[in-house]
Amino acid sequence: MTRKQLYREVSAYFRQAMPEAKTELHYDNPFQLLVAVILSAQCTDKRINQVTPRLFEDYPNAEAMAQASPEVIYDYIRSVSYPNNKAKHLVEMARMLWEKYGGEVPQDLKQLVELPGVGRKTANVVLSVVWGEARMAVDTHVFRVSHRIGLVPDSCTTPLSVEQTLMRFFNKEEIPDAHHWLILHGRYTCTALRPKCDKCGLAHLCKTFQSHR
Repeated sequence: MTRKQLYREVSAYFRQAMPEAKTELHYDNPFQLLVAVILSAQCTDKRINQVTPRLFEDYPNAEAMAQASPEVIYDYIRSVSYPNNKAKHLVEMARMLWEKYGGEVPQDLKQLVELPGVGRKTANVVLSVVWGEARMAVDTHVFRVSHRIGLVPDSCTTPLSVEQTLMRFFNKEEIPDAHHWLILHGRYTCTALRPKCDKCGLAHLCKTFQSHR
């Protein structure tokens, strides 16, 4: 099977198994999604969704958060990973958004990654989820699943190389969904320690599963 054929088979499975794949983070506007994605680094979406309701109630937009101090924001997010760094980044990000963009989240990759606490992965998530752009955010789930199934060769050793390969082989119109397909598959089926291969609808296509039979 060629790589192109593999992608067609994988896409067909996910379109049936996850017809409405979307982010599990809760948010009401682009700023809140940006905050939630920053907080979600090395932390579960479930934990973030427990933290953000109170945070967003008091700081619903960039203007409000720009007036806060990192120490105050820390009290809201103390249960997430690396709360000190994230509190500092959130306040600095909100201030830059307010001062440079009038509080609006820019629809531009270069402008997004200039914001404190925002890397390429976070920017890609926001562009994909908010504006439906063909962006592939590569987190640990996407990286792991892509290699296990065989969507990317072993030579893809960086998130960027994985992103570029996935962008090349998935059809452009399905890339926003494919990003969520791979994340959710890695979160609930192709887990890091004990993958549920017996319940996986892709086992017959999976390079790793077939090699261990």
